[in-house]
Amino acid sequence: MDKRQKKRLAILDALSRSGQVLSSTRITELLIGQGMDISERSVRIYLGELDKEGFTESHGRRGRLITEKGKHEADASRVLEGIGLLSGKIDAMTYRMDFDPALRRGTVVVNVSVIPLDAFTTERLELIEMVFAEGYSMGTMLSLFSPGETCGSFTVPEGHVGVGTVCSITLNGVLLRRGVPTSSRFGGLIELRDGAPSRFVDIIHYDGTSIDPLVVFIRSGMADYIGAVTTGNGRIGASFREFPADSVETVRSISKQLEAIGLGSLLCLGNRGQSLYGVAVGPQRVGAIIIGGLNPMSIFEETGLRIRSGAMSGLVDFNNLFHNTELKDRLAALR
Repeated sequence: MDKRQKKRLAILDALSRSGQVLSSTRITELLIGQGMDISERSVRIYLGELDKEGFTESHGRRGRLITEKGKHEADASRVLEGIGLLSGKIDAMTYRMDFDPALRRGTVVVNVSVIPLDAFTTERLELIEMVFAEGYSMGTMLSLFSPGETCGSFTVPEGHVGVGTVCSITLNGVLLRRGVPTSSRFGGLIELRDGAPSRFVDIIHYDGTSIDPLVVFIRSGMADYIGAVTTGNGRIGASFREFPADSVETVRSISKQLEAIGLGSLLCLGNRGQSLYGVAVGPQRVGAIIIGGLNPMSIFEETGLRIRSGAMSGLVDFNNLFHNTELKDRLAALR
C-alpha cells in the first residue's frame, strides 16, 4: 500500500472512530498526533476525492461525516493493514511515554472506552469497583474524557464519556527508561478457581493480530469478571511478558513502585527459565504475567451493553488520573 492510500485510509479511520462531523483542521490534528506527516491542504484534497467516491459526505464549513460505504472501507483496511501491527504499536507507545515513578511525573499509556453516560448504573459501578478492589485491573487509577474531548483517535460524542484505564504497556515504558527491554508475547484469559489463577484457557499472540487480545475476549463474551468478583470463579484478561534474566530484581523493584502509586498489577514474576502456568520461558529470560488494563470495562459487555474500546489509545498525564472510587462523583458532575 503506497503512502497516498495510507493517508486516505487514515482519514477514513479518524472519521469512523469519531462518529461525528470533523473539520479538515481537526482531522489533520488527529493524524499528526498519531505521528503522520500530513498538511491540512493535503487532507482537504483527499477529502474531496473521498466525497466523489462516496466514502464521505460534506456538511459545509462544519466538515465531513463518514458514510456507511466509508465505514466498511475503514473496517476492511484495518484488517489488511493490521497484521502484525499490534506488536509495532506496543513498541511505539512504550517509547513515547515518559512517566517517572520516582518523581510521579510524566505520561502513561491508557486504553479508552466510550460509554453512554446513562449506562453507569449503580449495579455496574459497584461491580467495576469490585474488579479494582480484587486486584483484577492494572492499578487503581482512571481518567475521564468529557463529550468533545479526544484521546488518540477517539473523540467522545455527546451523551457519552470516555473512560481511560491504565494500559499494562506502561510497565514496558518505565522499564525501558531503566535499560530493561521487554518482550510482550501474548494476551490471554486466565481461569480463576476459588479466587486463585489456575491456567491460561486462551491466548492470542501480539505479533499475529491487529486487534488487542483483551478487546477480542471481552467483546466475544469469553471473559467472566462478574464470576471472578462474586464467586471467585471466572476468567480474567492478562498478558505474558519476558525480560532478561539478569534484570529480574529491577523488574521486581519497579513493579512494586508502580503498584504503590496505583499504576501496576503484576500477577506473578518467575525465576530464570521458570515456566509460568504452562508457558515455557528460555534459560536466559524470566517470565511475568501482568493484569489487563481493560478488565474493569468488561462489566458493561457482561451486563448486556456493547461498548467501543481501544487498547493503547493514547497518552495521559499522570496528574489527570484519579482513584477509581471517585468515578461515581465525577460522573455525577457531568450529568
